[in-house]
Amino acid sequence: MKKVFIFLLSVVLFTSCGDSMLRKSMGTPFEVLLVCDDDIWNSSAGQALEQALDTPVPGLPQQEASFKVTRRSTDDFTTYVQAFRNIIMVDINSSYSKCEYRYERNVYAEPQIVMAIHAPDKKSLGEFVYRNAHVIVDFFTGKEREHQICELEKKYNKDIMALIKQKFGCEMMIPNNINGRKVGEDFIWISDYNNPSKVEMMSFAIYSYPYTSPDNFSREHFIHKRDSVMKENIQGAESWQYIQTDEETVTIEPVSFNGRYMSIARGSWYMENDDMFGGGPFVSHSIVDEKNCRMIVVEAFVYAPNKEKRGYMRKLEASLYTLKLPLDLE
Repeated sequence: MKKVFIFLLSVVLFTSCGDSMLRKSMGTPFEVLLVCDDDIWNSSAGQALEQALDTPVPGLPQQEASFKVTRRSTDDFTTYVQAFRNIIMVDINSSYSKCEYRYERNVYAEPQIVMAIHAPDKKSLGEFVYRNAHVIVDFFTGKEREHQICELEKKYNKDIMALIKQKFGCEMMIPNNINGRKVGEDFIWISDYNNPSKVEMMSFAIYSYPYTSPDNFSREHFIHKRDSVMKENIQGAESWQYIQTDEETVTIEPVSFNGRYMSIARGSWYMENDDMFGGGPFVSHSIVDEKNCRMIVVEAFVYAPNKEKRGYMRKLEASLYTLKLPLDLE
């Protein structure tokens, strides 16, 4: 079953963003409607489901659940709630010989994912969810990212896209409301810092440097390069105030992106020599531009004091997944 779930995650990321006759789905981003009866919900199997969806989002300075869980019994699965964007339906019946699942798109609304999990008993259900908790979370996280990318395709900053193309020969879609920019050598900082009505700040950084060896993907090399680039290009109110990486928080995950090796770094940043400013989370994608033999790094980072940051970070990270390298544009 685990292999089947891995296959599920390997389906094509980008799907049609076209219209249909279905009603628009409801629910806040990263909210899951869990449909199961009280006897399941109040059992260890129900606890396993809740804990899986409650898994902390990686890379944030404080714990935030991966998903908000709304629960309904099968009798309460009415027409209104059937429009939820993400639905997990649980069915326990002794006629099932083992745990199985299936998922369908746009059953009652659009965009929507409905996953059904069948199990012969509560014990096997709990074991199944426990084994596959991270895969279930990754699956729905990926589907939410698809939705965000579809929305981004409808409204992105074309001026910033042109700037990225001119500077790096790459393309990447940035939200339309983020339009401040600072251009350095092999570097662009894109931010909404010029919006005086906001306390929080959403930012992207894009930079490149020569690719020399696989060591460019190491944790130590990433931190060293990031700190030097940020120090050179993003200062605070004074020149001795600059962004640096909280080394202890950094994690590196290797992934495949469009058939290429890519590493995803997550962690926290802070403003050196400025205790009043604080810092926030970042996520950074590093990949080789084979055509120009260089590393391309695209990063999103957030400053949002005293606010939850899951929604900000996941929305910005969706932009990172729209990156197209020079070879992709030929």
